[in-house]
Amino acid sequence: MIISIVSFLASVYMVFRREMLAPLFGFLGLLFMWLSGLLPLNGTIIIMWLCMSVLVMVVPMLQTQEMRSLKAGKGYMLVGALTGMAVGLLGFSFAGSLSLLYGIMIVAVLAGTFFGFVLFSNTPKGRPYALARRGSFSYLLAKGFPIAITVMEIGVIFVLLLAVSNADRLAAAAA
Repeated sequence: MIISIVSFLASVYMVFRREMLAPLFGFLGLLFMWLSGLLPLNGTIIIMWLCMSVLVMVVPMLQTQEMRSLKAGKGYMLVGALTGMAVGLLGFSFAGSLSLLYGIMIVAVLAGTFFGFVLFSNTPKGRPYALARRGSFSYLLAKGFPIAITVMEIGVIFVLLLAVSNADRLAAAAA
């Protein structure tokens, strides 16, 4: 479990150093948590997040070198994604199933990443990447997609922690 937490912290650090590797460290955190057996992760979840991590690591390679070298705006998108994850986890108060909570968290992280990008594009450094300009979608894809997947991988653990700690509530809602 400690290795998993260290991997998740490394994934957040890698967002600012080499965002292409951030999903890898997030996936390693999921993998180590699965190997510890502390949470009800299964092979399907692990393989799905492995595929997403590999996909997200390949997407920045398809971008131009100029786009890959840009560093601005990642903090805005990371804070937006983490805020979205927190808001998505609040869905536990009304979500009757684990699948619904999982879906709410994912959509909230995507929305948070997008709103972080919008906030960044309204700053002086972000004006060249405003939504109405050419290249804004490429920038959001190159920088925001790895951030969103990394935060979603962390969010999966929080969703499962909520489910395990409130298993009796979920069982009552299902009955």
